[in-house]
Amino acid sequence: MDTLLDVSHVCYSYHTLSGETPALTDITFSVKEGEFLAIVGPSGCGKSTLLSLLAALMEPEQGSILIRRQPLLAGNADIGYMLQKDHLFEWRTVYRNVILGLEIQKKMTREHLEHVEQMLKDYGLSAFRDARPSQLSGGMRQRAALIRTLALDPKLLLLDEPFSALDYQTRLNVCDDVWRIIQKERKTAILVTHDLSEAISMADRVLILSSRPASIRKDLPVAFQDPSLTPMERRQAPEFKDYFNEIWKELNQHG
Repeated sequence: MDTLLDVSHVCYSYHTLSGETPALTDITFSVKEGEFLAIVGPSGCGKSTLLSLLAALMEPEQGSILIRRQPLLAGNADIGYMLQKDHLFEWRTVYRNVILGLEIQKKMTREHLEHVEQMLKDYGLSAFRDARPSQLSGGMRQRAALIRTLALDPKLLLLDEPFSALDYQTRLNVCDDVWRIIQKERKTAILVTHDLSEAISMADRVLILSSRPASIRKDLPVAFQDPSLTPMERRQAPEFKDYFNEIWKELNQHG
């Protein structure tokens, strides 16, 4: 697989009148096309800061971020960003919500619209295309938000705690749903989460960050004997506990 994303020696600090607060220090890693990477670390360590840099919402103070060997620029259409909340607009139908990005970027082509229609059908939302967001369950809202993000055909999908607002049972089901969609659409994804079980069950690799200012403590490949397992099935596999204990130990060793 070719490398899609290269992050090299990235540093970032927040500056206020009271002084400088380092957030990230010497962050270096890469992501191959089709890979699913999870990022975990102590609360407040800088995970969301790193995701904001990868989304080109901010620029690193030092180091570089390349996508397909080109510098990452603001507004890069190759980046899709799925936030903690679904941000669906109640005054628009489900269909009008999922095509919002296409409208804004003036990409209402037949090819894009046909792809949206197919995703609505494939992921169980075609019957709700004319419904309002308030008529959807929490899981269905997250599927709609993901379809809206995928409608623009991004090469890299950034997921910022996308299940944190859901109850536990819904969270488990939606975790499976989102993983299946990403696999079917053959997307490269980076998930930021505080849930270690979520990271292990979904990802091919887990980056473990230190406390702030965050540096990479460990880059842990995650491989199950049966590669076809879904996230829910991975949680029942014997390897799951070993990965959980390894990450837990690493986080508690280094704070």
